[in-house]
Amino acid sequence: MNYKITTIPGDGIGPDIVREGCRVLDAIGKKCGHSFTYTETLAGGAALDATGEPLPKATLDACLASDAVLLGAVGGPKWDVLPGAKRPEKALLGLRAGMNVYANLRPALMFPQLSAACPLKPEIVAKGLDILIVRELTGGIYFGDRGRNDKGDSAWDTEAYSIPEIERVVKIGFDSAMKRSKKLCVVDKANILETSRLWREVTERMKASYPEVELSYMYVDNAAMQLVRNPGQFDVIVTSNMFGDILSDEASQITGSIGMLASASLGDSGPGLYEPIHGSAPDIAGKDIANPLATILTCAMLLRYSLGLGVEACMIETAVERVLDEGWRTADIAGSARDREALADKLVGTKKMGDLVLKAIEAL
Repeated sequence: MNYKITTIPGDGIGPDIVREGCRVLDAIGKKCGHSFTYTETLAGGAALDATGEPLPKATLDACLASDAVLLGAVGGPKWDVLPGAKRPEKALLGLRAGMNVYANLRPALMFPQLSAACPLKPEIVAKGLDILIVRELTGGIYFGDRGRNDKGDSAWDTEAYSIPEIERVVKIGFDSAMKRSKKLCVVDKANILETSRLWREVTERMKASYPEVELSYMYVDNAAMQLVRNPGQFDVIVTSNMFGDILSDEASQITGSIGMLASASLGDSGPGLYEPIHGSAPDIAGKDIANPLATILTCAMLLRYSLGLGVEACMIETAVERVLDEGWRTADIAGSARDREALADKLVGTKKMGDLVLKAIEAL
């Protein structure tokens, strides 16, 4: 079967890593009898340079007409001087709203081969680390009313949530917990924020439908502390847009490298939006340095969630595991300078790492 994939390489290392992701998808297609047709589009700084807009209408139209969307990264210092409405990051908000992908699934998984890179004490993560953060994506403070007064000496950003917005993302949290260890933690600031109190009320009404799930609540400041004190207590976390943005980056870092983690943004129907959670890293763009594994693992999520190809997704994940087992590393996951020196013959760049995954897929 042929699947239509819209690619948005974006800025910085985006083109480097998206290229490797597409190569892996093609290898899976060749092995399993699928094919992929790619439509490359512009968003972020690249779109600003070409069209003057961070998200051209043609890009959103192409995304909506596809089976799934693979995004590299957007943004960089070049565009930091632009006003808010013209920042590259506006493309992300526009894509999420335009595609109605309201739930962002961010697995924070520590690969055992990379456990030495975890900044926490070994005894804290002795049993490994496997957390799924479900972040609400199209509401909250990022999409609320904002502005400045006439004098420009006061500004505001407003957080607002409706019951349906909360229900749909909390449902994904409960459903995800049922497929894992049946533990769900709702992270909020209910001692201060009225929106958080509404989150708790909605969750309390829903919990009767999931009697097997152990439900807990935690204030976001405590959750940030607990992620480094005792991350093993968490299974699935569901939270608001801004809290999820912050906590998922924290969780990713304690796994050892942000360059290893994927994400999927999903709605009720239509294509999903898939992107690695790291940034555009313009300082290493085009230098064959960037780690493509987060994007490759993102492609596995794309296969699983949007195309229903679970077996093929597992093949990609197994191939990545085998490459790591063999000791291959990009610079960001090679450890200290001393470690990198010891791994000199196993230290590879972007394309070589892609080649190694392709070879591992072929051997499956």
